[in-house]
Amino acid sequence: MSRQKQSKGASSGLLRSSILVRLSQTRRHPDPRFAQIPDSPRSPTFSEKVGDINPADVLLDLVIALMDVNAQANDGGKQWIAQEQHFHNYPPTPKEIVGIPCNLPYSGVAQFVGRDDDLDSLHQQLQPGATVVISAVAGMGGIGKTELALQYAYQQLEANAYPGGVCWLEARQDVGLQIVSFARANLGLVMPDDLGLAEQVAFCWRHWPAQPTLLILDDVQAYEDIQPFLPPPRSQFKLLLTSRSRFGSPVKNYDIQVLSAEASLDLLRSLVGDGRIDQDIPQAEQLCKWLGYLPLGLELVGRYLAEDQDVTLAVLWARLQKKRLTAQALQDTYPGMTASLSVAAAFELSWERLDEDAQRIAKLLSLFAPAAIPWTLVQPCWPEWDEEALATVRNKQLLNLHLLTRTEDGHYQLHQLLREFFATKLTGEERQHLKTALATTMIAVAQQIPQDLTLAQIQAVQDAIPHLKAVATDLMQINTREELYLPEEDDLGWVFTGISWFYKGQGLYAEAEPWYKDCFSVVRSLLGEQHPSVATSLNNLAGLYDSQGRYELAEPLLQQALDLRRSLLGEQHPDVAASLNNLAVLYYHQGRLTEAEPLLVQALAMYQQRLGNQHPHTLMMQQSLEYVRADLRNAKLQ
Repeated sequence: MSRQKQSKGASSGLLRSSILVRLSQTRRHPDPRFAQIPDSPRSPTFSEKVGDINPADVLLDLVIALMDVNAQANDGGKQWIAQEQHFHNYPPTPKEIVGIPCNLPYSGVAQFVGRDDDLDSLHQQLQPGATVVISAVAGMGGIGKTELALQYAYQQLEANAYPGGVCWLEARQDVGLQIVSFARANLGLVMPDDLGLAEQVAFCWRHWPAQPTLLILDDVQAYEDIQPFLPPPRSQFKLLLTSRSRFGSPVKNYDIQVLSAEASLDLLRSLVGDGRIDQDIPQAEQLCKWLGYLPLGLELVGRYLAEDQDVTLAVLWARLQKKRLTAQALQDTYPGMTASLSVAAAFELSWERLDEDAQRIAKLLSLFAPAAIPWTLVQPCWPEWDEEALATVRNKQLLNLHLLTRTEDGHYQLHQLLREFFATKLTGEERQHLKTALATTMIAVAQQIPQDLTLAQIQAVQDAIPHLKAVATDLMQINTREELYLPEEDDLGWVFTGISWFYKGQGLYAEAEPWYKDCFSVVRSLLGEQHPSVATSLNNLAGLYDSQGRYELAEPLLQQALDLRRSLLGEQHPDVAASLNNLAVLYYHQGRLTEAEPLLVQALAMYQQRLGNQHPHTLMMQQSLEYVRADLRNAKLQ
C-alpha cells in the first residue's frame, strides 16, 4: 500500500512537472509573468509515465497543476505589470481588486500632484445617502477633471470600496450601449433577445449586484443627455460626473481649480527629470504663471521639454511669447496622456457651445487686463444692451461653462490662457469696434479721477486701473494717426493722465512718472509736435516734477508748454493763462517771487477778459496774486 501511494505521488508529481515544462516552453515571453520551471533530471519513459496511474488521480493532478500554473502566472503577471507601469509611468495597479468588475482606462500621469484635498472633498461629497448620490467634477477645459475622477476611482478600487463594480462611461458616446456592454462583459448578465436598448439598461440595473457601485460618466455635456440611463434611486449607486458645465439639483457640483504655484513646479519636475526646472526656478515660476497653472498646459510644456533636452526654459519662454497658443509646446500631444487635445483644441470645444452674443462678450473681455474685471466696466461698452439680458448671457453661458470666474461681488476674471484664446477670435473690423467701445468706457473712468484723491476715491477707482493700463499699453502699440481708434483724438492723453493722477494723488511719484512720460511720447508721436495735447502732457509732467521739488526739470517743460500754447491758441486763450499760472507757481515754490508776480498779473487779466470777474479761475488767480504780493511785502519788511 505504501509503495502504491509513493508510486502515485511520484507519478503525479512527474506529470505536473511535465505539464508545466510544456507550458513554459510554449510561452512567447518566458520570463516576466510566469516563473521559470526547470527541466526534469531525466526524460521518463512512456511506461513510467502511465505505469500504474489511477485515472481519478490523473484528473486531480491535472487540476492541481493548472492551479499551480495560474498561481505562478498571477505572481509573475504582477511583476510584469509593475515593470510596465514603471516604464510607462502608469499609476499603480490597485491592490486586492480581484473579483471587482472594473473597466477603468489607464492614466498617463507620471505623478499626480496637488489634488489631495480635492480627492478628500470629492470623497466626502460621495458619502452614503438615502438615495443615489450624484457628484459632478466641474471646470474649464484642460483643468484635469477626467484625471481627478480617474485617480479617485483608482483610489477607491484599491480600497475595495465598491465591490459592486467601478464602471467608466464616456458620456459623449452611447451611454446605454456602454452600460449593457459592461454588464455583459463584467457581470455576466445575459439579456433577453427581445429587449430594446432602454429595456436592456433597465434590466441591467434590476440585476446589478446589490453592493456599492461607482459609476463615472466622463465629459457630460448636458444632464438630460444621460438622465434616461441613470440607475434607480438606490443608495448602492454613487455617480461621479465630469463636465465643463454646472448642473442643478440633484447633482452636487464640485468646482476644480487650477494647481497651486508649488504643485505646478512639482508637476514640471515629475515630467522633466533632468534638473532643468530647479536650475532656473525664476524662469520656471514665470512659465507656470503665464500658463495660469493649468494642468494641461503644464503637462504639454513638461513633455515638450522632456522630449528635447537641449531646450532651456529661457528658449521655451521666448517661443511661447512669440507664438502664444500656436507654439509647438502647446500644440503637440503625446501617447499615454489622459488628455488627447492641445490647449487651443480643448478650449475650442467650449467655444463652439457659445451663441453669438456670448462669443462677442468673450472677445471683449479678452481686451481687458488679466485681472479681476468690474462688471460696471463691461456694461457701458454695450449701451444698447439691456443690463439683465447681458447678465443672463454671462451667467448661463460663460460662467456655466467655466469660461469666466466670479471672484467677488460684481467682479469676474478670465483665465490667462482663455484670454489668449478669445483674443485669437478677434478679427478686423470687429476688433476695432470692440477696442473703441472699451477705450471710450475707460476714458470716461479716467476723466473722473481727480488730481487730489481721497481714500474713498482711491478705493472706488483702483479696480479700474489695471484695465486703464491695458488700454494705454495697446495705444502705445499704434504707429500712425490713422490707426487711432478713439472717438475723439483729443481724448488720447486722458487714459495716461488718469493713471498718472491715481498714483500722484497718493504720493507714489515713481509709479506716476512713467505714465506721464508715456503720455507725452504717445501724444507727440500720433498727433504731431504742434498739437495742444502735447502742451498739456508737458504741463502735467512738469507738475509732477514740481511736486517732487525737481524744479530744474520742471521749468523747461513749463516754458515749452507756454510757448506751444501761444503759437497754437493765441496770446489771450485761457490755456495760455493756465500755463502762465503754472510757471508762476513753480517760481513761487523756489522763492522767486519777483518773477512770479508779473506772470500772475498777465494770467489774471486774461481770465477777467475771457471768463469774467466771478469765474472760479479768475477768483483763484486773484487770490494767488494776493498771496505773492503779501509775501513780497513781508520780504521787504524783513
